[in-house]
Amino acid sequence: MSITADEIIDRRRLRRKVSFWRIATFIILGTSLLAIIGYAVRETALSPASRDHIARIEISGVITNDKPMLKLLEKVGKNDKVKGVVLNISSPGGSTVGGEALFEAVRELAEKKPVVTSVGTLAASAGYMIASATDHIVARRSSIVGSIGVLFQYADASELLDKIGVEVKAVKSGKLKAEPSPFQPTSDEAVAMIDRLVQDSYQWFIDIVVERRNMNEAQVRQLADGSIFTGSQSLENGLVDAIGGEEVAVDWLKKEKGLDTELKTVTYKPKRPGDSLFDNPAALHRVARIIGLNLEPAEAAAMEKAIRERLLLDGLVSIWQGSASVGSPR
Repeated sequence: MSITADEIIDRRRLRRKVSFWRIATFIILGTSLLAIIGYAVRETALSPASRDHIARIEISGVITNDKPMLKLLEKVGKNDKVKGVVLNISSPGGSTVGGEALFEAVRELAEKKPVVTSVGTLAASAGYMIASATDHIVARRSSIVGSIGVLFQYADASELLDKIGVEVKAVKSGKLKAEPSPFQPTSDEAVAMIDRLVQDSYQWFIDIVVERRNMNEAQVRQLADGSIFTGSQSLENGLVDAIGGEEVAVDWLKKEKGLDTELKTVTYKPKRPGDSLFDNPAALHRVARIIGLNLEPAEAAAMEKAIRERLLLDGLVSIWQGSASVGSPR
C-alpha cells in the first residue's frame, strides 16, 4: 500500500507535535522541580534553625541507653546557632546505665551552652538524675519530682514450681553464679551480693545530687528514701529552683545567661532507625504546603507516631513505679 505525499506530511506534523509536547512536559517538570527546590531552600534560609536560637529537646518515657538521643545532644553541642538548651523532661526513670549516659551527655553539653530543665508531668529517679545535670530546674507546682534511689527486682517462682511438680537443676562454677534465680529461694549470700550492688549505685546517685544541688549528704539522704514530691515541695527542699512551665525556663536562660530576648525556640528530635522525612510533623507541614495542601501543624503532628514502647531495660533499674492513674509505668 503506497503512502501519498499528504499522508507523509501529516505524519511528520504529528511527530513534531508529539516531540513538542514531550519537550514541553520535561520543561514544565524541570521548572516545577526547580521551584520546589528553591522554595525549600528559601524556607530553610528563613527558618528559625538557620539563625541563632534556643534548642528544645524532649526526654520522655522510660530511660534507656538511648544512643540516638546521645548523638542528638552531641550534635546540639556542636551547633554554633544554638545559644541555649531547654530539656523538657517527663520520665519516671529507667535504667541506671541509661541515666548515667544521659547525665554525662548533658553535663558535656552544659560545658558548652547553658542548659535548663522544664519538668512536665514528672522527673523521677533517673529522670531527676538527668534534670540535675542542667544549670537550673523549673517544675510545675503539681509536677512529681524525686524518687532518688535504686531498685533491683527479681521473682521467686520456686513454690509455684513445687506445686506443679517441676524441679530445675543447675551445675554452676560458684554458688553465686546466676543468682538470684527465679527457680529457687534466694540465699542470704545472694541477697547480700545484690544489696552491695544496689548500695554502690545508690551512693553514686546521692553523690550526684550532693554535687549538682549544692547540698550536704545528710540533707540528700533525708530526701533519698525513695520519696516523691510535688514541684512546690521540691522547691522548698532544694530539688528544683523555680515553679513554672517552659516559658519560665526560657526566661531564665535569657535573663540569667544573657541570651538575646528575641531568640526563638526550635524543637530537636533524635533520628531513630526507620525515621524518614514524613515522621517529622514540621516536614509534613512543609511538604503539604509545597504541593498545595492546607495541612495545619496540629494535623501534621497527629500523623506522626510518637509512642515507642520499650520492653527491655539494661542493668539496674532506677525508676519510680507509680500508679497507672498518673500515667506512669508499673
